[in-house]
Amino acid sequence: MAADRPVGYRVLWAVTEYRAVFVASALSWTGDYLCKAAVTLLVYERTSSALASGAAFAIGYLPWLLAGPVLATVAERYPARMVMISCDLVRAVLIGLVAIPGLPIPVLFALLLAGGLASPPFEAARSAQLPEILTGDRYPLALALNNSVFHAAQVAGYAIGGVIAGYSPQVALALNALTFVGSALLLRLYVRKRPAALAVARRVGLWRETGQGYVVVFGDPLLRAIAIITFGVVTFVIVPEGLAAAWASDLGGGGRTQGLIMAANPLGVAIGGLVLNRLLSPRVRTLLMRPLAVLAPLVLVPALLNPPLVVVVVVVTVSGIAMALLLPAAQTLFKQALAQEYRARAFGVMNGGVQLAQGAAILITGALSERLPTPTVIGAWCAAGTVLMLLATFRPLTDSPGAVAGPPVLTEETR
Repeated sequence: MAADRPVGYRVLWAVTEYRAVFVASALSWTGDYLCKAAVTLLVYERTSSALASGAAFAIGYLPWLLAGPVLATVAERYPARMVMISCDLVRAVLIGLVAIPGLPIPVLFALLLAGGLASPPFEAARSAQLPEILTGDRYPLALALNNSVFHAAQVAGYAIGGVIAGYSPQVALALNALTFVGSALLLRLYVRKRPAALAVARRVGLWRETGQGYVVVFGDPLLRAIAIITFGVVTFVIVPEGLAAAWASDLGGGGRTQGLIMAANPLGVAIGGLVLNRLLSPRVRTLLMRPLAVLAPLVLVPALLNPPLVVVVVVVTVSGIAMALLLPAAQTLFKQALAQEYRARAFGVMNGGVQLAQGAAILITGALSERLPTPTVIGAWCAAGTVLMLLATFRPLTDSPGAVAGPPVLTEETR
């Protein structure tokens, strides 16, 4: 059937609003990682402390863990375009202040934390607005493309930021501020105004609305299953990247080996997102969700055998491919089961959960690798993940009541 044929990138790029959101997002993502590279070097040069430098890197994740869902709820109260533009301008100003030479380190950390608070509402508004811009199979194709470009932006931001920061961290930070200005300008010129997803008459207070986001995600069988699968997959796939330095050391390698391990996952994401998602029909992508959820951790279990570097790169790449195929299909089902007024909140819950899952996984496996060989830790962790994914995908997602009943309906008590 023609309706089940995969669409091409030409159809996707024909949508002017999507092009603007895509480029704006790529600028923001690149700026975020350029900032991380510049700030870590700047703090290390100022303090000679690896701990302080690491804290400067990690501070960007705190807003997701501390206030992500609440900030996503705030975003739902206002037009998505306005939220995204406001967040970009706020970040441009705050990062511009970080670039001031001689700024005290505590003030620098405070500005970084304040700037990071703009990321959750920006991402929630973007996630909620994308289904309004793209219809049909263009939406999952856009998700796959965005996921691939996000990883490319990570690599580009680190590389460009490292080179420029080596010359002057202040220059790198100033460029970061300009990326946010460019993003805001694109959104202002090419994305049309839409009303806020959550009407004034439906507002019941910020905290109750935030709680509704959790009720929507975990109260519906379909959405709960998608959340568990998503959190589970990222919990296991992220570990090789987080422990790349230790794994490289166990392989007898150095920075080059570490770089190959860290690059393998983005390579897999690019292959899965840019190539395979384009070739597979929507129906096939949905049918593959369950086996891909199991494959993502399963392919990393051979780490238990302490394989050579070439095998490590291959299995990590395949794991990235599985994740790149799975997540857009999962997000598409997730979007289809959501009423528009809950999208930003629900995506805020999901984004916060992903951040928490990844951070916890790296901390736990990092602690375990202090006592055990890193390949053993990764292999055992992913073996446990394979069992978990088998249990999580035991029931077909399409058999869930939420898949039939449509968007979750809140009871009067939860309203």
